[in-house]
Amino acid sequence: MKFPKTHSLQEIANLLNCEFIGDQNFPVLGMNEIHVVEPGDIVFVDHPKYYDKALQSAATIVLINKKVDCPEGKALLISDDPFRDFNTLTKHFKPFQFANVAISASAEIGEGTVIQPNSFIGNHVKIGKNCLIHSNVSIYDHTVIGDNVIIHAGTILGADAFYYKKRPDGFDQLISGGRVVIEDNVGIGALCTIDKGVTGDTTIGEGTKIDNQVHVGHDTVIGKKCLIASQTGIAGCVIIEDEVTLWGQVGTTSGITIGAKAVIMGQTGVTKSVEGGKSYFGTPIEESREKLKQLANIKKIPEILNKLK
Repeated sequence: MKFPKTHSLQEIANLLNCEFIGDQNFPVLGMNEIHVVEPGDIVFVDHPKYYDKALQSAATIVLINKKVDCPEGKALLISDDPFRDFNTLTKHFKPFQFANVAISASAEIGEGTVIQPNSFIGNHVKIGKNCLIHSNVSIYDHTVIGDNVIIHAGTILGADAFYYKKRPDGFDQLISGGRVVIEDNVGIGALCTIDKGVTGDTTIGEGTKIDNQVHVGHDTVIGKKCLIASQTGIAGCVIIEDEVTLWGQVGTTSGITIGAKAVIMGQTGVTKSVEGGKSYFGTPIEESREKLKQLANIKKIPEILNKLK
């Protein structure tokens, strides 16, 4: 997430009421999660296990809960609770805007687009040309939709990321300030849910077709011309490359990559990254031919036991 203008390190420290290490005029351009940070971004870290990863990332400002050596060319914000202060920044730069109409006056809707009754179009949403938005669709603030997109009834674009920190009194939510981006010629079935990024974009690539009752987690990037069948659940921060097929009831863990033109057969649990151009099946996931051979061999166990007797 980029800020509307460049801020100084001093300005951000004043906003958070925290100490800093570095030049008070050090430029701060935005904030992002570790996997999408760029120079000028703030990244937060609150566990020693991840200090080095954050400090050596592309981010040039690290919001951290301990005074450590500052890498050359970077700056630190010292906070007793980086998770809380990251939320403070999100609320400041991307505050929630309530709506009092079904279609926001700030929404941009292209020529030829049809929006059926009872749908909600939030603030600063952009919808391209010749789209069809069926009834009871909810499109949250800042969502971007390309041309020739079809979205069926009951689908929700832009709900919050499922991202929480456990506290002694319960779970503290990491506030989502990102977007959902739907590219041209995408089809989305009924009752799908696509969460927005925490600070970046959840993206559905051009020409991809999604069946009914599919969930896509925060910051996931789905490539072009993919096919995703019903009741599939895709976790956050997943990369699905072009022309991948996910059949029904596939589930994934977070932070993995599925290579281009891979085929994931129904009810497979994608527990790790997999290469493209192959077919996979089972939980834990394996190449489908190998997995089917194993299942065939298991069926022979009673016969083998009888022979041993």
